[in-house]
Amino acid sequence: MTDLLVTNGRVVTQDADRRVVEDGAVAIRNDEITAVGPTETVEAAHDAEEVIDADGGAVIPGLVNPHTHVSDVLLRGSFAQDRGFLDWLYNVKRPATFTMSPEEQTVAAELYCLEAIQSGVTTFVEADTEVVWDDWSTVEAKLDVYDRAGIRNVYGAGMVDQGADPAFRELVADIQARDPGVDHPPPDRFVEDTDTVVDEVESLVETYHGTADGRQSVWPAPVVVGTTSNRAFREAYRLAEEYDVMTTAHVAEAEAQEQRPLSSVEYLRNAGYLGERTLLGHCVQTDESDVRILAETDTAVAHNYVANMRLATGYAPVATMLDAGVTVGLGTDNAILSDTVNPLGDVRAMAAGHKGYHRDPGVVPAQQAFDMVTADAARAVGRPDDLGSIEPGKQADIAVVDLDHPHLTPCPDPVSALVYNAQGFEVDTVVCAGDVVMTDRDVRSFDVSEATITSRATDTAADIVERTGYG
Repeated sequence: MTDLLVTNGRVVTQDADRRVVEDGAVAIRNDEITAVGPTETVEAAHDAEEVIDADGGAVIPGLVNPHTHVSDVLLRGSFAQDRGFLDWLYNVKRPATFTMSPEEQTVAAELYCLEAIQSGVTTFVEADTEVVWDDWSTVEAKLDVYDRAGIRNVYGAGMVDQGADPAFRELVADIQARDPGVDHPPPDRFVEDTDTVVDEVESLVETYHGTADGRQSVWPAPVVVGTTSNRAFREAYRLAEEYDVMTTAHVAEAEAQEQRPLSSVEYLRNAGYLGERTLLGHCVQTDESDVRILAETDTAVAHNYVANMRLATGYAPVATMLDAGVTVGLGTDNAILSDTVNPLGDVRAMAAGHKGYHRDPGVVPAQQAFDMVTADAARAVGRPDDLGSIEPGKQADIAVVDLDHPHLTPCPDPVSALVYNAQGFEVDTVVCAGDVVMTDRDVRSFDVSEATITSRATDTAADIVERTGYG
């Protein structure tokens, strides 16, 4: 008996041939896809307990977001918009997220997951940069929500084992002088001894990796080059190998933090951190030599286009990376920079932006752009064998996009429409690991209504702003 059939859709398989099955269907048993083909053929061969009629909509792989931040979803629109990267980080994000209680982290995670599901996301990588390792309560509050949400989460456990150098400390102090009334956390509050932070991350992996019916993953996540020792980077990669996971870090995002005789990419290669288990976020301040190193080491990149544009940190050389064979997935990064966690919205901006920047309409074509939120994003997070496409034997992570909108009409090519026309709110149905998480845009994951989640988030956000004192 088949558990679920999704019928009458335009199935964008994202398989090796990038087939689109018109009037297609997908059969699901337990948590796996068992058949893909014409609706008439699949229906005849499978007697299902539940049938979802896609009604001509695009049936796509669940979207994979390889780099994002969850807690600061509550800070949207609450601060001056002329802030550069370090001003935003040290006067807004870090003070606000540091002050959040476990209960507030729960509110943030519920809002984040609600929006992610409604955007068609079935897998996201959270790169948590403000972890206080003497108390797991804020981390566990979020992981509990991810368990209930019903989609896949990778929790990148932030590793910081050295403080910034004196010159950078002085720079931060000068930046914080803009907002003297803000309750800034002590500069070394997130720094732990190397052995301590490695042991804590390993314990978190052993405790939570593989929980939530296999949907929860934990990775070691050195935060940035400037606050992570050589040894910590080596230990992070060792843990990734030992526990068969990946590791991720923020790299070459802001020029002020990247001034050193070696580029950050060269440094990480020499430190033994680059390789097939590594996913680097951003990689904005990189050159052709860095790109060659990424390709040679089979290191993946999470490109965070809209967030980097918002903070004006620069243009990542993604066209060069793609030409060199580097695996690149598209992340949404911070929900207060993108300002959404909606990959279809970001992919539209990214695909158009690179064309304009290079003055070349052939750069990052629609199919390649869509790969960056599906098949290539799955490869970037180390899951090419079971995520990112609709094929028998792969995990049953699927979204249905309603194409019956004026802005999606006509639609001769669903991939082109998904990249250049869709805005994200058209996602109607989400299935993860064979479980129906959303139908008719009604998210089934939580025991409270959408209105309750958004109302609670609004009130909590106001409290955080008032308490922290930023603006």
